[in-house]
Amino acid sequence: MNNKIIVNPVKINDPEYSAWFETLRNRYKSTQIKAVVKVNTEMLEFYWSLGRDIAEKKAEERWGSGVIERLSSDFKSAFPGQKGFSTTNLWYIKKWFLFYSRDLEKLHQLGGEFFCVPWRHHIEIITKCGDVDEAFFYIRKTIENNLSRSALQDVLTIKLYETSGKALTNFKNTLGEIRGNLANEMLKDPYKFDFLTMNPGYDEETLEESLTHEITKLLLELGKGFAFVGRQVELVVSGTSYHIDMLFYHIHLKCYVVVELKVVPFKPEFVGKLNFYVTAVDKLLKRSDDNPTIGLLICKSKDDTKVEWSFEGLQKPLGVAVYDINISDVKSALPTNEEIEKGLDIEKNS
Repeated sequence: MNNKIIVNPVKINDPEYSAWFETLRNRYKSTQIKAVVKVNTEMLEFYWSLGRDIAEKKAEERWGSGVIERLSSDFKSAFPGQKGFSTTNLWYIKKWFLFYSRDLEKLHQLGGEFFCVPWRHHIEIITKCGDVDEAFFYIRKTIENNLSRSALQDVLTIKLYETSGKALTNFKNTLGEIRGNLANEMLKDPYKFDFLTMNPGYDEETLEESLTHEITKLLLELGKGFAFVGRQVELVVSGTSYHIDMLFYHIHLKCYVVVELKVVPFKPEFVGKLNFYVTAVDKLLKRSDDNPTIGLLICKSKDDTKVEWSFEGLQKPLGVAVYDINISDVKSALPTNEEIEKGLDIEKNS
């Protein structure tokens, strides 16, 4: 009697099987992520209690300056092979607790998400931030955007906290407090266009062309959520053509963003033109499920009072910011008058 079990071959390309396995894969991946987050959370909660103990017991005063080294050695002996108990890390744990214990109210507002951020991210933040407000800004950015450690290092390096939400806007009056705050946070001031090097005397068209050519870098500078729609987008109003410098769509805010570029200091009349373009986009391009269009003027410099007064009475959401850019040192590449005269003398006498 043959008891051999016959197994039917699996149809490798069967779409139903593929879909089922994809579901299983995603389910397992989700389980893995939850397990990592749970372990990370419990470890950070222990680190917090350890940092609190070291600080509140005044361990160094009670047991001497070498107590941290002793504590590290004892932990390693008790839990051989377990990482996280080096002397350096224990000092970071104490510093971490002391840093955030200065404002426990804000820590409570953030809730349990604080302990979901990886430990190495926390170290990056407390070593590069000057105060709790700045640190919480990067904590929230890490959580909202699921930043990797290298991505967090990038936003710390460009000092995103110093520029994010700093543009002058009328968003609170035109979009309401909640949506206005969200929209305001997406804008920067200044915008760093240092990935470009322009010749002295460059005009708006040249700047616009250069930014379009480096659209990937521009989108990174604008921030998450911006999608490029086009340059010199035509709007026809009562038979007359108008062209927007650059048009974007913000995926998270679900609205168009009109960007006008000026290579000169701010002038009040710039706001009137931008207000007209925003109105035209609302009338001609905005769909029923889109939110109100936002206008952003980026100019060489600005006077805050002139900007704020220019917003008076306007109902469209507008913002004004400035930009930084590299200017090539063309003069250094050209010969001086003395060098030219010297060259002519040499040629004459040769």
